[in-house]
Amino acid sequence: MVALAAFACFGIISSLAKGSVDIPWTEAIEVFGGDASGAYGQILYNIRLPRTIVALLVGMNLALSGAILQAVMRNPLADPHIIGVSSGAGICGIMVMLVFPAYAYLITPAAFLGAMGAAVLIYILAWKNGISPLRIVLAGVAVSAFFGAGISALLIFYSDRVHSALMWMVGGLSARSWPQVEILWPYTLAGTLLALGGARHLNILQLGDELAKGLGLRVGMTRILLSAIAALLAASAVSVVGLLGFVGLIVPHTARLLIGSDYRWLLPATALLGAGTVTLCDTVARLAFAPVELPVGIIMAVIGAPFFLFLLRREL
Repeated sequence: MVALAAFACFGIISSLAKGSVDIPWTEAIEVFGGDASGAYGQILYNIRLPRTIVALLVGMNLALSGAILQAVMRNPLADPHIIGVSSGAGICGIMVMLVFPAYAYLITPAAFLGAMGAAVLIYILAWKNGISPLRIVLAGVAVSAFFGAGISALLIFYSDRVHSALMWMVGGLSARSWPQVEILWPYTLAGTLLALGGARHLNILQLGDELAKGLGLRVGMTRILLSAIAALLAASAVSVVGLLGFVGLIVPHTARLLIGSDYRWLLPATALLGAGTVTLCDTVARLAFAPVELPVGIIMAVIGAPFFLFLLRREL
């Protein structure tokens, strides 16, 4: 846990210090010590600090969402992006963004409803005398493809407004500032506390449905409530940065290798590792082809796609 906390701090410090203008440590210390009047102070407070906070919160949200879904669905390949939860959030969010731009403040609630609807639809399609990991993956891929087609149709019908949605489609942190921090942090705080409160139930779900029922757990209701928490975390992240994939797949697995499967420890470890991963990948995205800035979603896809194939071959 200490090592993961140090990794998260390293990602945050790298995000603050590195960019088109490198800020020396001495200058950064002076800025945070109270002297924010110079050029470095403006860069840190108005550009890099809010972007770093957004990256941190998004990393926590998506990683926690993936960890919860993997336990609820008993599927090591579950991830908000892969199984279609993010796509459900995305189609509702982009509908508000393109069709009803005057109601932009409704993007997060609409994304939550879309994410929850996608999760319910996946359950319905995957259910056949119980739920198997393979059926969940296949149902999730189908749901994701269906919602992806809907998003493409919206982009075609509203092509005059498509520019604002392009970065959102890939998943990027460009131009994210204090308004996005204000939108995101209440959902992160509420979702994280609810997730930590449900850690014991997540541990019981790993034992199997029959044993969980024998221990007095209302399995169906517990799955619905925990799925709602995962949908809330994923939807809030998607509403701010767009369809950022693979965070919820890579991070929980890596944390599980380091910490184990006890969700009382796994969830905090996942949150720390998610924060460090997204902040560090965003720094790489800014520096890799400078002065051209890549969306962080491209970096995550480059890392996540081979990781997903590795897990697919190992698990199936």
